[in-house]
Amino acid sequence: MHKNKQVLRHCPNFYKIVNFEYCMDDKLSEKLLDVYQEFVFKADLTKKSEVAKLEQLDLVLSKYIDDYIFRKELATEMKRIRIRKDEDILMAIVNWIIKVFDNYEEGYTRNIYFSRWI
Repeated sequence: MHKNKQVLRHCPNFYKIVNFEYCMDDKLSEKLLDVYQEFVFKADLTKKSEVAKLEQLDLVLSKYIDDYIFRKELATEMKRIRIRKDEDILMAIVNWIIKVFDNYEEGYTRNIYFSRWI
């Protein structure tokens, strides 16, 4: 019970992410939510590096839910992921998701999007 409260303190978007309703044929969203839940409950909250990754992943998946353009970007980038045999699969996926988000934020802030009103 105590760990659950700590997780909620570090993941303010936990319920928003876990309760996200996606289409039945959207396998990427299903897998991302599985990765999120597995990482949240597997993370060692005594290590600052894992807590930082947990907070970043929470922010990234919240952005995934809210931003359609980022959702498309992550879908295309997840096809390029490569994991070596000696790597921890879960940590490699989390690192890749965070890397894609960082690259998206860099590119998005450099581009100015004008919307057209019809």
